[in-house]
Amino acid sequence: MRRPSGERPSEPLCRFRYVTQPIPAALLFAVVATLVSGCAPKSESPVVLRFWGMGREGEVVAELVPEFERRHPGIRIQVQQLPWSAAHEKLLTGYVGNSMPDLFQLGNTWVSEFATLRALEPLDQRVLDSPAVDPAAFFAGIWNTNVIDGICYGLPWYVDTRVLFYRKDLLTAAGYDSLPQDWATWRRAMESIKANVGPDKFVIFLPLNEWNPLAILGLQSGSPLLTEQDTRGAFQAPAFRVAFDFYLGLFRDGLAPPVSNTEIANVYQEFARGYFSMYITGPWNLGEFRRRLPPELKDSWGTSPLPGPEGASSGVSLAGGSSLAISRECPNKDAAWTFMEYLARPDVQIKFYHLTGDLPSRMEAWNDSALASDANMRAFGEQLRRVVSTPKVPEWEQIAFRLQERTEQAVRGAASTDSVLAGLDRDVARLLEKRRWLLETGRAGPGESP
Repeated sequence: MRRPSGERPSEPLCRFRYVTQPIPAALLFAVVATLVSGCAPKSESPVVLRFWGMGREGEVVAELVPEFERRHPGIRIQVQQLPWSAAHEKLLTGYVGNSMPDLFQLGNTWVSEFATLRALEPLDQRVLDSPAVDPAAFFAGIWNTNVIDGICYGLPWYVDTRVLFYRKDLLTAAGYDSLPQDWATWRRAMESIKANVGPDKFVIFLPLNEWNPLAILGLQSGSPLLTEQDTRGAFQAPAFRVAFDFYLGLFRDGLAPPVSNTEIANVYQEFARGYFSMYITGPWNLGEFRRRLPPELKDSWGTSPLPGPEGASSGVSLAGGSSLAISRECPNKDAAWTFMEYLARPDVQIKFYHLTGDLPSRMEAWNDSALASDANMRAFGEQLRRVVSTPKVPEWEQIAFRLQERTEQAVRGAASTDSVLAGLDRDVARLLEKRRWLLETGRAGPGESP
């Protein structure tokens, strides 16, 4: 029976029509199989995430992706490696152009800036719901670098901090079996080393083009560096002044050479010949010291957590490293969080350490034999339990440059302590003028950086 012309069929397209002639069984099976497969729902395409990684880490993380994708077949990761020198500008350009990656690596001193821009997805609820991510499993000071105004915006990926590299043989020759852990005794030990090495050599290298050592001493002495809700400098306050006087005294009394990194031809060679015997630096130099120092000195140097004004408990250092963050505009945040959870697993962090040398952010990972059996590495593990962040304001890098610039004037005798500290507070007041205005006018909302 025919349908009227132009009438649409009412039966489904995959429905069989009766025939009057018998059909061979083989042909019938083939037809049925074809029709059934044509009517079956198509499998969903995997979620594709764009991940930006920086420097060497951006290259190596690609080696961790295949195992993740095997465990999570519904997610695919596209890794793009960026040089550190271009990373900050690239992220800002991506934010302005609405072309941010789904998730990305973020230096933990940058978290406050991108949180202020509202470029980052808050993670508190995901952390609370995750059986794999417990804040207590991470170094507390490192975790805190990712928390801005009480809101978590990043997950620590790898960490670093600074400890003291020193010549054990020269310390022993000065009459000390181990590195003192309070400022007063540490200072006396340096004076004893200086007496042994003579007037043409020094004890501790504090490069004038690095702000980090002075900032560490300031934090150790109890200075917040900034005050009044991080809207003004705290450099003229007594706590920072104590640290500044201790720092300047090392140069004044010939214990530290008044030079920058660029004025030292080869740091490792000068350390080897005893031009200086102490150096505050990070884990990136462990391999360099092992490779570049003469073989006869391999047992003559070591590392130690930093001394503090009142002893080891006050010997804090800087909380450094890199975090993982999700773009606020990411359309697949659940998948992005799944990849972040994977990278934060202790076993994956151990693998990442063996590939890169980057220190794990999860404390359980430090039980790995390669870390636990290395005496020089253990100093970093100890120090990481006593780290604090620099002030979490987007302007910190500009403030740090002013700190470095004005401190060099004092070291070289071009300005007095009072004028340097007053100048720093004036500089910071100008840099943070907008921040004060936002707070004073109530333009910064609850839980939101101004």
